[in-house]
Amino acid sequence: MKAKVRALTGRTSQQDLAAVLRRLTQIMRGWANYFKHAVAKHVFDRLDAFVWWRLIRMLRERHRWSWGDVRRRFTTPTGRWRPIAADGIELFRIASVTVSRYRYRASTIPNPWQPANPV
Repeated sequence: MKAKVRALTGRTSQQDLAAVLRRLTQIMRGWANYFKHAVAKHVFDRLDAFVWWRLIRMLRERHRWSWGDVRRRFTTPTGRWRPIAADGIELFRIASVTVSRYRYRASTIPNPWQPANPV
């Protein structure tokens, strides 16, 4: 997945930001839906940070922004980060996917043993 993200978010990429976000969302949703049944929460957090930093680096190079320009554009007056978005398409945060590895299934697991004293 990281190779696909690197290919999409090259620093000198001329693709429209909305097209990049759309394709990244497709890749990350597919990857997350496949791996959400594994113990992958930490991996999702790391991939989320990786994608965010790649996009910020691409935007900094494209628009010749300093870090202060990035902070000015992507933070609220209270200091919270805004999502990266273009034309109504927002960056999908893979870290927000719920991982459902261990489900409680006690009464649905069949008992392979016979009772000790059958009636």
